[in-house]
Amino acid sequence: METNLREILNHKTMNTYQWFVVILCVFLIIVDGFDVMVMAFTAASVSKEWGLTGSQLGGLLSAGLVGMAMGSIFLAPWADKKGRRPLILCCLMISGAGMILSALVQSAIQLGVLRFITGLGIGGILASSNVLASEYASNRWRSLAVSLQSTGYAIGATIGGVIAVILINKFGWRSVFLTGGIATIVMFIMTYFSLPESLEYLLVKQPANALERINQLTQKLDLPQVSSLPAEAAVTQSAKAGVAKLFSNGLAIPTICLWLSFFLVMFGFYFVMSWTPKILSSSGMTTEQGVTVGILLSAGGIVGSTLVGLISAKIRIFYVQAVFLGLTAISILLLVNSVSILTFALIFGLCLGVLVNGCVAGLYAMSPTIYDAEVRTTGVGFAIGFGRTGAILSPLVAGSFLDAGIPALSLYSYYACAFVLAIVVVLLIAKNRKQQKQEFALKRSAI
Repeated sequence: METNLREILNHKTMNTYQWFVVILCVFLIIVDGFDVMVMAFTAASVSKEWGLTGSQLGGLLSAGLVGMAMGSIFLAPWADKKGRRPLILCCLMISGAGMILSALVQSAIQLGVLRFITGLGIGGILASSNVLASEYASNRWRSLAVSLQSTGYAIGATIGGVIAVILINKFGWRSVFLTGGIATIVMFIMTYFSLPESLEYLLVKQPANALERINQLTQKLDLPQVSSLPAEAAVTQSAKAGVAKLFSNGLAIPTICLWLSFFLVMFGFYFVMSWTPKILSSSGMTTEQGVTVGILLSAGGIVGSTLVGLISAKIRIFYVQAVFLGLTAISILLLVNSVSILTFALIFGLCLGVLVNGCVAGLYAMSPTIYDAEVRTTGVGFAIGFGRTGAILSPLVAGSFLDAGIPALSLYSYYACAFVLAIVVVLLIAKNRKQQKQEFALKRSAI
C-alpha cells in the first residue's frame, strides 16, 4: 500500500496542494536565510561598536554555524522519529527566541551564545523542510522543489541585506536582529496552522490516528483512499534502520562523498557570503558598496537556485552540480580581480551569487535522492551537519589569515580551490549511483 501511494505520487502531475507545501517550505527557508546572514550584514557595525579583531569577528560569524551543525546532526534526526512538522515548529521557536534576545546583548560573548542557539533552530529547519518538500514533489519536479528551498535562502538573505542597510543607518544593528526574530515568530504561527505532516512519515512510523491523517492527505493530494496501514513488521524493520543504514546496502561511499561535498562547498560558500561585505569595505569600497555586493551575491542566488532545479529536470543533478562548481571557482577569481572597478565588481558579484548559491541548491537537491524515507531526514541532516563543520572553519580560518597579515583579496584564490575539489567528489557520487542502478537492473532481470 505504501509503495503504491508513493509510486502514484512520484508519477502524477503536481497539484495545487503539493506546490503549496513546497512554497510554504520556501517561506521557512526565507526566514532562515534572513536569520543566517544577519551576522554578515551587521558584522562591520558590531565590530566597530566593540572593537573586535578579525579572529573575534570570525568567532561570531562561526557561532551560528556551529549551532546549525549541531541542529542538523542532533535535532534533525528527531524528524524521522517524531515527525517533520513538530520538529520544524520547535526549531522555529528556538531560532525566533535567539534572534529577539540577540537584540538585547551587551557583549560579544553574549551575542555568540545566542547566535549558537539561533543556529540550533535553523539547522533543524533546513534539513526537515528540504526533506518535506522532496517528499511532496513528484519525480519530475523533485530537484526543482528542493532547489527552490535554496532560492528561499537567497531571498531571505537579500531581504536581510536590504533591511540591514536601512535599519542600521536609522536604528542601529540591534534592530536588524529584532526584525528577524519577529518574522520568525510570525512564520511559526503560519506554519502551525498550515504545514502538514509528511505522508511518507505517517506511512512508515504510523503515529496516533495515522490512518485518518493519511486519508486526509490523500484527498488533498488526489490520491486513492486507503483502508489499512502497512504491516507492523515492515514498520518495525524500518524503525530499526537508524543511522547505521547510512552506511549499509551500498550507501557508505555515497554518504561519505556527500559529506565531503557538503564540507567543501560550505567551506567556500560561507567565506564568500560572510566575509565579502567586510573585505570589500576594507579594500577600497565604502561600507554601503561592500554590503551592496553582498546583497547581489544573495540576489543572484534566487536565479541560481531556480536554474539548477530547472536544468536538473532534464539533466542528472550530479552533472549539473559539477558544472556549477567549476564556474563558481572561475567567478571567484573574476570578482577578486575587479574590485578596483565598481561596475565590474557588481557584475561579477551577481554572477558569483548565481553560481555559488546554485552549488548549495544542487547539494540539497542531490541528498534526498540517495536515501529511503525512513532515514531521509537523518541522512540529509548528517550531511548538512558535516557541511557545517566546513562552514564553521571557514570564517575562523579567514579571520586567522587576516590577522596573520595575508592580503584579504588573496584569500579568494585559496577558497576557490574548495569548489574545484568538490567537482571530483560529486562525480564520484554520480559514478557510484550509476553503478548501483545498473546492478539493481541486472538483479531484477535475473529474477
